[in-house]
Amino acid sequence: MAPDRGCYNFCNEFQDEQRLVAGSTSDEGTVDAEDNQAREASRRRSNARRFLARQSADGQNFTLRGVLVGLGVGLLICFSNTFFGLQTGWVSGMTMPASLLGFAFFKAFANQLDSPFSPVENVLVQTVATSVGTMPLGSGFVGVIPAIEFMLKPSEQGPLPLSLGKLMIWALGLCFFGVVFAVPLRKEVIIREKLKFPSGTATALMIGVLHGSGAESTNPEHRVEGSQADGGESSRLLGSDQEGSQVAPESTSAGSKEPGNESDRRGSWRSKINLLLRAFGISGFYALLTYFVPLLRNLPVFGLPLATHWLWTLNPSPAYVGQGIIMGPATTLHMMLGAVVGWGILSPLAKYNGWAPGPVGNWENGSKGWIIWISLAIMLADSVVSLGLLASRPLFRLLSSSITGTYHKAVDSKSWPSFLSSSHPQSSTSGYTALAIGSDDNDNNTAVDPATNDNDNDNDNDNDNDNDDDNLIPSPSAKESAVDPPDVDAPPSQLISARTVVIGLILSLLVCVGSIQLTFGHRIPLYATLSAILMALVLSVMGVRAQGETDLNPVSGISKLTQLSFALIIPASNPHAVLINLVAGAVSESGALQAGDMMQDLKTGHLLGASPRAQFYGQLIGSAVGAVASAAIYKLYTSVYTVPGELFQLPTGFVWIFTARLVTGDGLPPRAAEGAAIAAALFALATLARVLTAGSKWQSWIPGGIAVAVGMYNVPSFTIARTIGGLTSWYWQSRLKRDETTLVILASGMILGEGVIFTFYLYLQINILGGWLDD
Repeated sequence: MAPDRGCYNFCNEFQDEQRLVAGSTSDEGTVDAEDNQAREASRRRSNARRFLARQSADGQNFTLRGVLVGLGVGLLICFSNTFFGLQTGWVSGMTMPASLLGFAFFKAFANQLDSPFSPVENVLVQTVATSVGTMPLGSGFVGVIPAIEFMLKPSEQGPLPLSLGKLMIWALGLCFFGVVFAVPLRKEVIIREKLKFPSGTATALMIGVLHGSGAESTNPEHRVEGSQADGGESSRLLGSDQEGSQVAPESTSAGSKEPGNESDRRGSWRSKINLLLRAFGISGFYALLTYFVPLLRNLPVFGLPLATHWLWTLNPSPAYVGQGIIMGPATTLHMMLGAVVGWGILSPLAKYNGWAPGPVGNWENGSKGWIIWISLAIMLADSVVSLGLLASRPLFRLLSSSITGTYHKAVDSKSWPSFLSSSHPQSSTSGYTALAIGSDDNDNNTAVDPATNDNDNDNDNDNDNDNDDDNLIPSPSAKESAVDPPDVDAPPSQLISARTVVIGLILSLLVCVGSIQLTFGHRIPLYATLSAILMALVLSVMGVRAQGETDLNPVSGISKLTQLSFALIIPASNPHAVLINLVAGAVSESGALQAGDMMQDLKTGHLLGASPRAQFYGQLIGSAVGAVASAAIYKLYTSVYTVPGELFQLPTGFVWIFTARLVTGDGLPPRAAEGAAIAAALFALATLARVLTAGSKWQSWIPGGIAVAVGMYNVPSFTIARTIGGLTSWYWQSRLKRDETTLVILASGMILGEGVIFTFYLYLQINILGGWLDD
């Protein structure tokens, strides 16, 4: 709980903005265009303060029902992500589907609710749900843990089976520190730099549309800006509702709806819920059908020779088609490119030249094991280039700012002595910054807290202070900062205090260290654990920035960079070198994933005025439940099925173990080094080109390294199904000009149905039907 800061600083700044709105006219009476921009920005900031103050006073920021529904939705996502993660290594965050499912649940029971389901409560639901749903990846249950349990060789002190209790301890140790570490980054990347976080922005817009208030649900500072920053996503979502009609304008009250419109909206969402249930049922039926007829997972649509010898089949899973719909056409086509190059060109090339003499599907000496080195090189090149450019960008900005500032000082100075003695162009005496004297940085950009000021109204400037700056005219630097200042932040009582962050970070790091020691004992030295955590914190910053700018958190590349770095920390002669390398990579991947997810959710909350503190505690609860649940679900699957096997091929597990063996001294298959070097060079250039063309129409035509690598190390059957989904999404939106909401609901049901029903049936088989089926 922040201390009572009173109203003084807020009122001063509000009066300052009112004077800025009043503007300054020239002697000829003309108004400068920059002054108009400054006045408009000031008006929006004043509205944003009132919006955040009003939203923070909503008692539904943190509710028991919101947490419980979020946990329920998150468990559905967790079931599906574990199932599909073990198959292909791909885990979906599903932020938009989570908000849709939460809204659908409360809409179905609207008549039984004591209070209506609000946008800020929806933010809580999707925050909790996504934190639960992503824990199979965050805890390593779709990659590193299977590699430790089933792929370590006796010479590597393996295999190393882990009990359910140890798996839960391990998962709980990893699930907190990334969440806590993300909190201090919030003010920099969301408030000051205002990074886009496209998925978080799209989710906020979706929630606004779902609750029938459109743009009124979003922060006034972003109603115009958002539509430009996200490539039209704002206008597309806010410009039309589910049936294609126009959303009510901002002046229309959210509570003043005509009876006919309310009836139409109720009928529309009843049909959407029915669509979700039908998609869930069809996908679940397919899961049961494939359980009894496994051949349906690999249809030889290209002929038996290609299916038998080269693994070119189709898995017509509704879930993978749904994943493709969520991914979109660009990502799925890049995956398809990887499948064509890997399985259509490189696989026959390696087979016929004797570089991979074994069966094509063999990981040790077949084409599958040879291709994975090429995909690994592509992932590393993409990660190194993108993260390197991201890390160097602040330096370039600093140099550019310094050069520009020096140039302006030289131009404004009449002589060398005045140039050398002149102050910085943006000194505290220029513009209106003098009004902020005596206040901290947080006060200047924070909404008035209803808990400390009950008079939050539109007439805060009635308290006139006897300042002598009524005739101040903004300097150019003041005008520039007024046009694009830092965002207005939530009231202090709704922020996470520095004390909470410090205590939470210390405790979460101690829990992480303790859990690793309890799980692996003497095999992992303490200095290795501490080094892994330190590296995870540094790389998490880069992951958060990458997600904010590109909507992609490169957790796979971050983990591989950590594995490469640990080759310098742990000598190859250490008998547990491979295990230590795997654990270090898992720690960095988990930290980056949790920090990125937390920041994505905080962006959604900021746009909708939700309480960051409520989201923080919701994320902690969801992460804890998700850690325990994902450990139990993983143990359920691995206790019944052979892992790796026909159903769960664990491609990412092999990526993990091959990387660890490479950096600890194992050699490569014949000609794999040359192929990997060529692929790395090509995709280093491609990644550079994607960064340079960011925001242009040409970027989607340049292959993304991670997507190509995923398409390359997965068998084509999964990639083809995803590509069908991606093309369906393109046709639905670009050709038919139909609403995306219906398509997302359909895809959500398709994804969740197969994973949930298959897991449920598996549980019944083990505990109830086992004896009957055996007979």
